[in-house]
Amino acid sequence: MATSGIAANAYAQIARIASSSAGGIGGAAGEATGATGGNFGAMLKDAIGSVAELGRKSDAQTQAVAAGKANVVDVVTAVAETEVAIDAVDAVRDKVIQAYEEIMRMPI
Repeated sequence: MATSGIAANAYAQIARIASSSAGGIGGAAGEATGATGGNFGAMLKDAIGSVAELGRKSDAQTQAVAAGKANVVDVVTAVAETEVAIDAVDAVRDKVIQAYEEIMRMPI
């Protein structure tokens, strides 16, 4: 299976989402911190929506194969893309939790 191709597609989708969310992750360099908070939230919402859409696509492909209307290779590809996207979301979640825990350990 072309796992590197699937991963490249997932990273390309994340890059597309990041660049399309009103100036990217950080916005313009001169923006205030409060203004960029909305951009990160919008990017996160778009990323979660993208993962959900991949899941729906995977489910639709699975149902199409069960009905005899699709190719098994398409289902495997759709499931693998969804798995890579979910793994990326898990990695981001773990990093956010790790950063939060690090901030909580800082002395006041």
